[in-house]
Amino acid sequence: MRVVDGDTIRIVEGGREEAIRYIGVDTPETVKPGAPVECFGKAASRANEELVEGERVRLVEDVESHDRYGRRLAYVYRARDDLFVNAELVRRGFATPATFPPNVAHADEFADLARAARQDQRGLWSACR
Repeated sequence: MRVVDGDTIRIVEGGREEAIRYIGVDTPETVKPGAPVECFGKAASRANEELVEGERVRLVEDVESHDRYGRRLAYVYRARDDLFVNAELVRRGFATPATFPPNVAHADEFADLARAARQDQRGLWSACR
């Protein structure tokens, strides 16, 4: 597995590499072609690396399995302790909620975590205006 940025990883499954886009969250851009690195983008990418690099992960789909760019959509859980990575990124202030129906199973949870992170000025909430 390889971390692409704060909300995307690449995994090898069945001998084939596949991009996995985290459902329900968005992190500042670091690798979008033609776009500058956004505030807190590198920190979000590092946080994702700290959470999943070298780890086995469990992927859980919602209603739609792929986005319009062909990336597989998933809620990502770290296998060794079942840490919900999408939620942890929001809780720590590295990601904001990004709800795209019909994939809304954790939308309320992400909104609550973001509200608390903003109130406590965690992560991007203290660094970016």
